[in-house]
Amino acid sequence: MTNQGSEHTKRFTPKFDQNGLIVCVTIEQKSKDVLMVAYMNALALEQTLETGVAHYWSRSRQSLWRKGDTSGQVQKVVSLKVDCDQDALLLSVEVGGDGKACHTGRKSCFYRVILRQEGENELLFVENE
Repeated sequence: MTNQGSEHTKRFTPKFDQNGLIVCVTIEQKSKDVLMVAYMNALALEQTLETGVAHYWSRSRQSLWRKGDTSGQVQKVVSLKVDCDQDALLLSVEVGGDGKACHTGRKSCFYRVILRQEGENELLFVENE
């Protein structure tokens, strides 16, 4: 049965958490690869929508950052979706520079697979640096 509640509204009312943040999964438009998961506060979301360039909130630095300002990997917004509860975002981007979104110099922050070997968890690298 389909819920006819707030999930069907056309009004964008993002639900930020107790720290004023909303999770944002960022994918590359062309390949659909998940590049990164980050957070936005209201200002980062506003700047992203206004400029068409991805802005995030750095929890470690406690500051707003425009992706690519130091690395050159500016993320141009292709589309921005919100989930049914409006508490998570899906950002589709075109990546500038050399196309590497991760601060480690890789295309994606998701470059390791977790393997269970003989009762231990081990990481297997699946993308080269």
